[in-house]
Amino acid sequence: MKHTVLALCVKRKICGPIGAALKNGAFRRHFFCMSGVFMKLSCSVPFRLLAVLGVWGLVGCQMQPVSVEGVGVPPPAKAPVTQGASDRIVIEAPMVWGGEVRCFAKGECRFVLVEHEEGKVVLHQLNGRTSRQLDRQPVAYHPDSAVWLSDTLVAAAVEATGSLDIFRVEGGRLVRVHQAPVGFAPRDVILVSASQGQYKMLATPYSGKEVAWIDWHEDNRQAAASKKVRWCEAPWHPTRVNKIPGTQSGGFAVACLDDRKVVAVSDSDLLATPRVLATFGAIARHARPSPSGQWLYVALETGARNARINMQSGELQYIQSPLTGSVAVAPLSDDLVVWAEDGKMYLQRLDADAKVLETRWIKTSGFSTGLQLIDLDGDGERDLVVLNSVDAVVDVIYGPIWDRAAERL
Repeated sequence: MKHTVLALCVKRKICGPIGAALKNGAFRRHFFCMSGVFMKLSCSVPFRLLAVLGVWGLVGCQMQPVSVEGVGVPPPAKAPVTQGASDRIVIEAPMVWGGEVRCFAKGECRFVLVEHEEGKVVLHQLNGRTSRQLDRQPVAYHPDSAVWLSDTLVAAAVEATGSLDIFRVEGGRLVRVHQAPVGFAPRDVILVSASQGQYKMLATPYSGKEVAWIDWHEDNRQAAASKKVRWCEAPWHPTRVNKIPGTQSGGFAVACLDDRKVVAVSDSDLLATPRVLATFGAIARHARPSPSGQWLYVALETGARNARINMQSGELQYIQSPLTGSVAVAPLSDDLVVWAEDGKMYLQRLDADAKVLETRWIKTSGFSTGLQLIDLDGDGERDLVVLNSVDAVVDVIYGPIWDRAAERL
């Protein structure tokens, strides 16, 4: 259904935010409900009169007298945008489908992200609790994710070109140095390994069953090599795990949206057929391991529950959700987890059997489909970077995260 609607949307050249919302699985957004209400109201005479008065008032507000002092003087540099309290900031960036923060020194980090509909790869400098954009470079239609390969190299997954576009950071600028073909339209890219200028990456598709392991040399001595393997349908947001049930090694795991399962492959044979760790009756949207690696938490879109998998025994536990479900997850510890949804996150403290002991809430600025825990300001507390895929800003919430959360919204 989502692909059919999107195809019609693209064919009629009206995709924009609505198409992106459908494509990113934001089915519970209120785009269509609100649009319907607006169109229905706009048909009434009182509403049209109200609209005229509203426009008149807006024009009046914009024409209020202003001081002529400083006319012709450029406005001062825009200060970092803050959202209320000092425990968070927002970074202006529309429809961010993917990105990653990398920190180099205490309180000094850089943030690479992709603006999905704008077709841009963007670099920000984060210092303490402020953010400043350094550069913004165009790529082909629909970049979906971005990751750091080293302190000076980033890779972005771009759908239209079916490639990983690799940039070097030079003096705060993004300089494209290579375009590695993937063989399909990639949704995600993650770094697998890096050693002496040699990089291995994993790319997974927006739709389809094949993933690609890509080897690239920084000096471009030869073209990047891609090896494709069949995994599952729509394997989004792969992650490294340090334990896999029934094996003596770690590897990589992923939630398969359309196959409604979680699979994993061992480091010992990355080209092997992946093992199925769990199958669900709802869409498995996102999977992330707890810090110790004991649990793999799985965000389920519907069913009013999420799940976690014991990565030693393989035991599957369900976790009651106060909402329909969730679209992203970030475990704070083995038994403390953050789930993300539309305009909000809920934090749950669990017991050994996954019974919910306590729930807290944090508001976000949009449809929150990506979460990264990292100490941004160097105070020893992990902070939370929240990517909002159908909205105009990224939220940065400073830790301690549990203490920032409220008992109710």
